Amino acid sequence: MQTLVIGLGSMGFGAAVSCVRANIQTAGFDVNPDALERFKAEGGQPIHSLNACQNIDCVLIFVVNAAQAESVLFDSNLLAGVNPNALVINCVTLAPSKAVDIANKVQAQGFRYIDAPVSGGAAKALEGRMSIMASGAPDAMADAKPVFDAISEHVFELGDKPGGGSQMKLINQLLAGVHIAAAAEAMNLAASLDMDLHQVIDVISKCAGSSWMFENRAPHIADGDYTPLSSVNIFVKDLGIVTDEASGNDVVTPLSETALALYRQASEAGLGGQDDSAVVKVLAQQSNVTLPGSNT
Repeated sequence: MQTLVIGLGSMGFGAAVSCVRANIQTAGFDVNPDALERFKAEGGQPIHSLNACQNIDCVLIFVVNAAQAESVLFDSNLLAGVNPNALVINCVTLAPSKAVDIANKVQAQGFRYIDAPVSGGAAKALEGRMSIMASGAPDAMADAKPVFDAISEHVFELGDKPGGGSQMKLINQLLAGVHIAAAAEAMNLAASLDMDLHQVIDVISKCAGSSWMFENRAPHIADGDYTPLSSVNIFVKDLGIVTDEASGNDVVTPLSETALALYRQASEAGLGGQDDSAVVKVLAQQSNVTLPGSNT
């Protein structure tokens, strides 16, 4: 199966490298030349233009948002270079309604579509251990199995129609975004009390107040290292999707709205490209708290 991964960021790069390691013929495209060189060093085939694609059986999309996904699919000649009945697997976090819309357009051109947002973070992506929330026709899911086996630890099959995967990712991102904000609030309070932040992490990670996001992001705050693995701006986008979808269904999401406001404040303060845990800097500034690495 000739596979093309579009978007070699933290998750897409891991997926592409995992495909290579599984002996799947894998090409990769990214607008960042450094990402292409890095992929080439891992044994992948870099593609410098989507208009040059040929004989592709499976396309995996790992770009940032719906607009970028639509652009690579419909504003380039990508689909002219893929094989008939090829698989388009969209791993981007989308509003469920947008996932259905894109699926309809792809399927109208004679290709198969799987709505397949992912979770797990950059480290698990590089290990081929992501979780995939997938919905699509049974034959498409069956043909995608070699790729899913290469890049994931868990594949959750959520129905035979696009939109189901994106609905589940919506719930995941609600929790993830709120948990990161809560972890930042807790670490800021601990810092204000002059507590040993690494000790806080050690204790809370073994107690009922912990979460996966606390255990993963709190060390960034304790170390003062905000190298982006997932950025503040990602959660501006994703919690925006959550609150928009909830509002459209007359559902109240007060915690999501509060967390979204915090991510927006961080983005407006110039922190949008930093790790999502950098929302703690907004809280620290408002609280006159000094954090590790606060001079950077």
